[in-house]
Amino acid sequence: MLSMTSTLPEAAAPEVRAAVAQLPAYVAGKSAQSGLTAALASNESHFPPLPSVVEAIAAEAGRIHRYPSMGAMEAREAIAAHFGVSADEVAAGPGSSGVLQQIISAVCGHGDEVVYAWRSFEAYPILVAVAGAVSVPVPLLDDEHHDLTAMAAAVTDRTRLVILCSPNNPTGVSISPEALEEFLQSVPPRVLVVLDEAYVEFQRGPGIDSLDFYRRYPNLCILRTFSKAYGLAGLRIGYAIARPEIAEGLRRTAVPFGVNRMAQAAAVASLAAEEEILERTEEVAQERTRVTAALRSYGWDVPDSQANFYWLRASDGLRVQLLEALTQADILARGYAADGVRITLADAATNDRVLAVLADRGKFAAQ
Repeated sequence: MLSMTSTLPEAAAPEVRAAVAQLPAYVAGKSAQSGLTAALASNESHFPPLPSVVEAIAAEAGRIHRYPSMGAMEAREAIAAHFGVSADEVAAGPGSSGVLQQIISAVCGHGDEVVYAWRSFEAYPILVAVAGAVSVPVPLLDDEHHDLTAMAAAVTDRTRLVILCSPNNPTGVSISPEALEEFLQSVPPRVLVVLDEAYVEFQRGPGIDSLDFYRRYPNLCILRTFSKAYGLAGLRIGYAIARPEIAEGLRRTAVPFGVNRMAQAAAVASLAAEEEILERTEEVAQERTRVTAALRSYGWDVPDSQANFYWLRASDGLRVQLLEALTQADILARGYAADGVRITLADAATNDRVLAVLADRGKFAAQ
C-alpha cells in the first residue's frame, strides 16, 4: 500500500504569498553589546523609566495570568481625557506601527493605493505590501521636507490612504501648519490622511496643532506612540485619534488582546506624569540645538530636526565611512542605503562622543 506522502507531487508544499516572499525585512537598530556602547540607532529614550510608571507596571505584573482589557479601555479613556476627545475616537495597538497596520487593514483593499513620502519610516512599504495594497512613494524635496504638492498630485481614484510623517523619520523635519492646511484642502475628503506624530513631543516652536486640524478635517487621523518620549518602547503601545467610525474599524482589525495589561497601565501612568515628560523632552531639545550647532560649525549639513535624532544626508560611500568611524568609537547609529545616517540624541556626554568622531569633517570623503 502506498503511503500518503508518496502520492503527492514532489514539489507540493505550503508557500507564502509572493508579495510576502518579496518583502524587505524590517531592519531594527542594533542594540548595545556592553555598558560602554552608545546605542543611538533606534531612537529610544535614554532616560530610565519613571518611578510612577514602574510602580504601575509592577502592580500589573501580579495579574498577568488574566487577559488585559480587550479594547484597552482604561488607556483609551486616559488618552481621550488628555486630548479632549471621546474614547470612541481612540484606538490602541502594539505601538504606532501596530496601529498603522490596523489602519491599512481597515481602509485598504487589494490594489488600493497608499501615498507616502520617501524616504520616511521604513515600515510604511512593508505594511502596505502585507495588506495587498500598492505603495506610491513620493521623493522628499532637496531640503528633506515632504513634497506635499507632488503627494497631492499623486492621489488617484485608487488612493485610499495618505501617510504624512511629522517630524519625519529619519530626516527629523516637520510639516508647517500652512503646508498641511493647503494639502488637506487639496485632498479628496474620501481619502484618509494619517498624520504620524511619533516624535511630536520633541517638537519645539510653532509646529502643528494636530487636534485643531483633526476637528476641522474629518478625514484626518492622528497617529502617536508611547515608545519614544514616554520611554515605553519595550512595552509596545500606540494609539490613533480618528472619527468614531474609523476608530471602530481600527479596533475591529486589531489582534485580540494585542496590548498587554502592563503596557496599558504604563500608558495611563505616563499621561499622568506630563510635567516629568516635558522636562525630559526639553532636555533632549536643548541637546539637539547644541549638537546641531556644533555639527554645522564642523561643516556638516544638518536639517532642522524636531525629533530626538538628527540626519546626515550621505552617499553610500560616505555612509559607510560614517558608520565605520562611529562603530570604532563604540557608537551605534542607523544607516540608510543611498540616503544617509540617522543618529539618536542621548545625554550630553554621549552626544559629545559622537561630536568627537564627527569633529574633523575633512577626514570623511566629500561624497
